[in-house]
Amino acid sequence: MASDKIRVRIAPSPTGYLHVGTARTAIFNWLFARANNGQFIVRIEDTDAERSRSDLIEPILDALKWLGMDWDEPPYFQSQRMDHYNPYVDKLLEAGHAYRCFCTPEELEQRRKEAMAAKQSPSYNKKCRHLSPQEIEDNLKKGMPFAVRLAIPEGETSYDDLVSGTVTKQNVEIEDFVILRKDGRAVYNMAVVVDDHEMGITHVIRGNDHISNTFKQIHIYRALGLEIPKFAHVPLILRPDKRKVSKRLGDKDVAEYGRDGILPEALFNFLCLLGWSPKDDREYLPRKELIRIFTLDNVNKSNPIFNEEKLLALNAEYIRKMTDHDLAVIVAPMLVEAGYTTKYWLETRWDYLRKIISLLKERCRRMSDFVKMSGYFFFSDFDYDPEAARKRLTPEGKEYLMKLLDKFEGIDKFTKADLESGLNDVAEKLDAGKGKLIHPTRVAVSGTSKGPGLYDILETIGKDETLKRMKRAIKYIDDQEG
Repeated sequence: MASDKIRVRIAPSPTGYLHVGTARTAIFNWLFARANNGQFIVRIEDTDAERSRSDLIEPILDALKWLGMDWDEPPYFQSQRMDHYNPYVDKLLEAGHAYRCFCTPEELEQRRKEAMAAKQSPSYNKKCRHLSPQEIEDNLKKGMPFAVRLAIPEGETSYDDLVSGTVTKQNVEIEDFVILRKDGRAVYNMAVVVDDHEMGITHVIRGNDHISNTFKQIHIYRALGLEIPKFAHVPLILRPDKRKVSKRLGDKDVAEYGRDGILPEALFNFLCLLGWSPKDDREYLPRKELIRIFTLDNVNKSNPIFNEEKLLALNAEYIRKMTDHDLAVIVAPMLVEAGYTTKYWLETRWDYLRKIISLLKERCRRMSDFVKMSGYFFFSDFDYDPEAARKRLTPEGKEYLMKLLDKFEGIDKFTKADLESGLNDVAEKLDAGKGKLIHPTRVAVSGTSKGPGLYDILETIGKDETLKRMKRAIKYIDDQEG
């Protein structure tokens, strides 16, 4: 299927949810296609019957969509293409580039143990490669089961990697590997070659842990006389302990980051910077800009470290650059799910929600932080932070609260300017620092010592709610004394 148009693919296997490593590889493929007016396709490699789970396919596709990636053709499924592979295996057998292997699993295991005991390579010893036509015919007449192995020629194999440059391997290091199992199913490397050929894939962009597979696949391409795609092996993402990011080690998948309050745009941007660089100091790179500047020439060879703090910092920047309205659209259902309010209540008080968003957005690194930090804007029966209450809701704090309560009761326009003026006036009359009044008042109205400016909070919740909460705090102090 020859074509001048660039065609790339991402081929996740449904043995787990979409991992950040696979997501990053998908991003590189998608950007490369979009930057070059090419095509991006998705192929689900679900031929591993023992490990593949059909219920994971939709979550994988949903995660790709959530990250903002679209594909140019309906997804392909390897399990629906099983009849495509065996004809190619037959061609290899007919041409003498492959042979039937009648060795039993017990024989293969015994040879492996013997080789390892002798400190030799446990690769296949090519026993069946040298069977005569008569021996093969006799075995077939006996109904002996067989796998099919590719016959690796002598010499060496080289290819030009778009990331690593020229890569060479001695063929003696590549065993005559199985391309068709004894049950008649094509193995991974055989299926991938056929799929990439028939789907017209021009560039294979994947993790550098696939380089060993690349050499095997090149031998299949050459034996079949097919055009070999260009390969680009990108660096693996490592954990802070320098181990490869892995589902088995408990690392998060894409959906988990979404549930933790990471914006898809921020995660897309962050993952793109793991192993790729715009060659300047920029980190905030919106999708349109990434499409404009993306090139495989800027993929790094060294394996990057996944630094979650950097992700959170970038997510915070994306939050700050969003409009209050767009943030409110995302936060609203989160507040309803948390039980803070109802959908109807928010729809009738949209300006109030946007005001809260505006006050909190500079402090939030996750979208979920809006929920964690906003409870006191929706209900007044919150618990006081124990340390804040111990330090601020004291008999001395009560005296300041009572004086300020009297002042606030007389303020008609509950604006930031009038509230600040009123508090300054009380502080001056008491000959006290403003902090003496600000700190207990903040704890009284929010339950915590942290948050937006006090006057912003008071103006937002309004006069009646402010006075009610200050009276509640005064009673709390009295109860503690009693």
